[in-house]
Amino acid sequence: MASLRLRKPARAAIAGLLALSGAAFAAPAAQAATPHFFAPLHNHGGHPYSGNSNWGGYIAQGSGFKSITGSWTMPDVQCNTSNDLFAPWIGIDGYGSQTVEQTGVQADCSSGSPVYSGWYEMYPAAPVYFNEPVSAGDTFNASVVAGTRSSYTLTLTDVTQGWTKTTKQTLRSQDVSAEAVMESPTQSYPSFSQLNFANLKVNGQVFDNYSPQSIDSGPYTETALQNGAFSIIPG
Repeated sequence: MASLRLRKPARAAIAGLLALSGAAFAAPAAQAATPHFFAPLHNHGGHPYSGNSNWGGYIAQGSGFKSITGSWTMPDVQCNTSNDLFAPWIGIDGYGSQTVEQTGVQADCSSGSPVYSGWYEMYPAAPVYFNEPVSAGDTFNASVVAGTRSSYTLTLTDVTQGWTKTTKQTLRSQDVSAEAVMESPTQSYPSFSQLNFANLKVNGQVFDNYSPQSIDSGPYTETALQNGAFSIIPG
């Protein structure tokens, strides 16, 4: 029996159907992760908070804040829900202003397990995440330094993993606060036993000299600030 020969239009139609079928069953392209914005403190006033803030830690107010430096150790977190998100950071602005110049680390539970990463953000622009490895227990040094013409230099060093990221950015800002805090943009914290900040200095002076106020967030509170050091613990 003679083999079946398809006319060109028929062969083209079948090829088109096969292409469509393959496309229907092909794996979807990966989508970029939605950034979490580490934003100015909400609902702030001149008094301490009690579990209703999106920031927790210490904040100094005034004017002329040109630098903040400090260190912390990233705790091992346990995810309670996939909405849990937790980020310690240091920065300038955000309390009494609508910009924040900041760098830190986050633990994101959206996958069901904590995923750690470093980042910086010049809010209201989206955060920029680093590809370098981050693990629970890593010690970090960080700094945010204001320069001339609305410029900022932000540096994050993972002392344990041995990497440093430095970026220079520009942003019109007011330099009216300096902070060493943790934040949950989702207002849903994972569990951890203790977060330790140390070596905190503002404009080259120990953080204590600026009489920063303490702010609780979620289920956590902070110990007394002593010589540029404090801990955030379950309250």
